[in-house]
This record gives sequence, structure tokens and C-alpha cells, in this order.
Amino acid sequence: MIDIGEMLLRLTVSMVLGGAIGFERERDSQPAGLRTHMILVLGSCLAMLLSINISAANGSDPARLAAQVVSGIGFLGAGAILRSGFNVKGLTTATTVWTTAIIGLAVGYGYYLVGVFTTVLVLVVLTLVSLFEKKFIRRNVIRIIKVDAVDNPHIFRSVRKEISRNAEQIVSYKTQKSLKSGHVRVEFIARLERNEKIEDLMETLSKIDGVRNIRIE
Repeated sequence: MIDIGEMLLRLTVSMVLGGAIGFERERDSQPAGLRTHMILVLGSCLAMLLSINISAANGSDPARLAAQVVSGIGFLGAGAILRSGFNVKGLTTATTVWTTAIIGLAVGYGYYLVGVFTTVLVLVVLTLVSLFEKKFIRRNVIRIIKVDAVDNPHIFRSVRKEISRNAEQIVSYKTQKSLKSGHVRVEFIARLERNEKIEDLMETLSKIDGVRNIRIE
């Protein structure tokens, strides 16, 4: 069995490691941040400690309680995933939540070095690899662009030309025309660079003669 002093040490180490990952997520303004990761890793570490001591007392399998932590943490990770239109955010945070729980189990079992090394690798991926992605990998998001305008023969062509000039790709488009009011609505689903300034695109579209309203989602 693990004595009280050793249990307190493992809980402290796990909390520090979880806090390191949580701090990085907090800086990135993610829904699961510092406190979430620290509490999560403490809980998983404690689960492993209890599993070891209970199994030593009655001869049960120490992996049973730990296995429930691994499967159950998926629900918490799913809560960090947010969907906004065609775009999904929070997948990285969901994976850090799950991995942090495993780190807690590792430290709870006494694998200090493995837990620390895994935490370092996670932080490398979250920081250094993130910088590499921003510099060398072009990332984009899908936007829905809605334009209301006065109907004229060239309005659709003009709007499509400007969006094509600013977008990586036009995924699809549709148009709706009102015979009574003489207005037309064009809606584009386009793939834009993540760093593209939406304000610049709106300003460009607003200069088209006949455009009355612009909405970008």
C-alpha cells in the first residue's frame, strides 16, 4: 500500500503538471483552462491511488477504477468542443483534457518521470508546433457571406468576383430574388484564410453599387 506522505507527494506533482497544461490552454482563451486541468488531474491521480490501495487491501484489480476514468473523461472533453457554423473549435483542448487525465493516472501509479516527460511533450506540441503551424501551414475557416442588394444585371457577378479575389475557395453559392421589391440576396459559402480581416472584405463588398446589407458568419 502507498503511505499518506507518498500519496500527498503524487497529488502535488500531478497538480503541478496539470496546471502547466491548463495554463497554456488558459492563455489561448479555451473553455477548459487552468482550474479545469488542475482539478481533473488531481481527480484522476486520486482515483489511481485509491485503486492501488483498495486492490492491495482486498486483492481486486487496480486497473478497474482507472479504466472508468479513461472512458468517463470523454464526456468532459466533449464539453470543450464548440461548433460554430461549419467550423469546429476546442478539439485540441478536448485532447489535452483526456491526456491530462492519463498523466494523473501515471503519476498516481508512481511514474513520475513518465508523467513529467509526457507533460513536456504536450507543452511542446501546444506551443512550438503551434508556432510552426502558424508560420508554415496555411489555415482557413469556412464563412457564410450574405449580401442583400438592389437587383441589377451585374450585381451577382460583381459580388462573386470580389469574394473570389479574397477567398481561398468558394464552396457553394445561391441567390434569391424578390420580384415585388426588386431586391436580390446572394449567399456564398467560402473558405477564407484564418487571418483574413473580415472588415476588409466587408469594406470591399460595400463599395459595390447596389449593395444594401452585408452579413458574414
